[in-house]
Amino acid sequence: MIARVWKGKTKIEHSEIYKKIIEERDIPDYRKAKGFVKLTFLKRADKKYTYFELITFWQDLEIIKNFTGPDFEEAVSYKEDEKYLADFPGSVLHYEVFAE
Repeated sequence: MIARVWKGKTKIEHSEIYKKIIEERDIPDYRKAKGFVKLTFLKRADKKYTYFELITFWQDLEIIKNFTGPDFEEAVSYKEDEKYLADFPGSVLHYEVFAE
């Protein structure tokens, strides 16, 4: 199993709307993908930003490539994200899951 890790942040005032976008758009997209196993979405805030971290779990790297396309190390983004993310990370990290 492969874990795919993405991190992003919004200004505090965009936190709730971005969380709603994640719940209504992103999570259903992941759940529909063939070979998707599960996900964990995390968030925390300080006085200025809300930080999001997404960890998705997939059967293998080939499945991830089917979801993302050939540039699997690039973050999957939507045009709407540009309005809310303070800085959009261009890449993600992949980890082999060896224990749960």
